[in-house]
Amino acid sequence: MIKKEDKIKIYKRCFKYFMIASFITFLTLYLSQETGYYEYDMRRKTSFTKSQIEQFEKDVASGKNVDIEDYLQQPDRNYGNKMSDLGYSISSKIGSGVKFGVDKLFGMLNKMVDE
Repeated sequence: MIKKEDKIKIYKRCFKYFMIASFITFLTLYLSQETGYYEYDMRRKTSFTKSQIEQFEKDVASGKNVDIEDYLQQPDRNYGNKMSDLGYSISSKIGSGVKFGVDKLFGMLNKMVDE
């Protein structure tokens, strides 16, 4: 059986880690918003290149049926190679390990709360 003092220590430790994770998450989101990263990313996705603008103007001048989606398409780039596959494999294993750890943590917290 766990002593009351040990339970309090565990609760304090869990609360501390939760607050640190929350602060890091908040800081990351706040900095991405303040630096304008989100707006930059949205602007980059919707802006036309010079060649896309020229093609659009030619199509309008020739009287073609114009759909804006035809000009916003970005070509799919394949960056796959052995190093990126290795990185993906490692990050997948890290992700599954973190998921396992979080599941175990919440399982232990659930047991403590149930007692």
